[in-house]
Amino acid sequence: MALDHTDEEMMLLDLVERFVDEQLMPLEPGCIERVANGEPLALLPDDEARRLALCKELGLWALDAPEELGGAALPARVMLPIHERLSRTVVPFRFPPDSPNLHMLMVAGNDDQKKRYMEPYAQGEMHSNIAISEPQAGADPAAMLTRAERDGDEWIINGRKIWISGAARADFLLVMAVTTPGAGSKGITAFIVDTDTPGFTIERAIPMLGGIRTYELVFDDMRVPNANVLGEVNDGYAPMQHRLTSRRLEIGGTCIAYAERALQMMCEHVQDRVVFGETLASKQAIQWWIADSQINLHATRLMVEDAIAKVDRGDDIRNEASMLKIFATEMASEVVDKAMQSFGAMGMTQEMPLFLMSQRLRMSRIYEGPSEAHRMVVARRTMAEYPTT
Repeated sequence: MALDHTDEEMMLLDLVERFVDEQLMPLEPGCIERVANGEPLALLPDDEARRLALCKELGLWALDAPEELGGAALPARVMLPIHERLSRTVVPFRFPPDSPNLHMLMVAGNDDQKKRYMEPYAQGEMHSNIAISEPQAGADPAAMLTRAERDGDEWIINGRKIWISGAARADFLLVMAVTTPGAGSKGITAFIVDTDTPGFTIERAIPMLGGIRTYELVFDDMRVPNANVLGEVNDGYAPMQHRLTSRRLEIGGTCIAYAERALQMMCEHVQDRVVFGETLASKQAIQWWIADSQINLHATRLMVEDAIAKVDRGDDIRNEASMLKIFATEMASEVVDKAMQSFGAMGMTQEMPLFLMSQRLRMSRIYEGPSEAHRMVVARRTMAEYPTT
């Protein structure tokens, strides 16, 4: 990314670059092999523990958490390049904590909730995830059926959620539930739910593309104290969207990283591979693949940089985030597909990172809102700018 960074910020980014090269890249073959054998995409416990300890030692921890919680409060123009560097490998490792959930707690949590949840979460002592999607309500959160009813100082929650990643290791979840039926997005409330709460059950693990596991959750007369309402009752939709927007920006960074690595692999391969007496690189079709990939990759970088600048100004970037998610995921999917095609049969194996990139990018066109839903939203907002006379 062609963002302006201070010397100190560039030193941090260089440190992250070295961490990826020296600590994560060597673990990639093992991760790929385990997925090829039907296991989840995950680090071995000892490998993860050693790298988390090193992160703590290097200060690669709570980078965008508030300073009062021991964080560095880094802006988006630094956090997104960090995320992009981490995404150069398919090894599933992130510096704690999970930033989008942190941001939702930052904007909606009260002092007590920040002390009980956000502080240990920022320090890597707790894990969390968010539970939004339901079997009959995915792209349209306003159609969710999970209900929360007030009973004195508690709320009784009944319903189920699906496609929830990270639920098996989460200490708490941010659960979205309907508190005013019929009010659509204006009747949704966010709750902080400890995963050891009676009535909470992980019903099943669901194998997904790319070695990922998601989970289906059931809430059966689960009681949550009123003190765990995140934000205001019936006002959970806005902080949820804030969290989703943050994640969509990260997806843009991931797509740039995947596409750039795939383009590099393709360029190196086609200059060495000889077919019918000539290198693949001499073929016009291959040259156009490379040119189009570079053009679209450059355009995506500019979209990310524009969104970052607006985030750090405090602008509402929901529309930019939707456009970025559409463009970036489709761009990266095409670049990785061309790279796989250039490798021929080798590109179809589960011995290279390309197959994991391809599968994870395919998933990214669904999660955090499918491309079709984002196109609908962008079209609606665009028409509102140019109303009929």
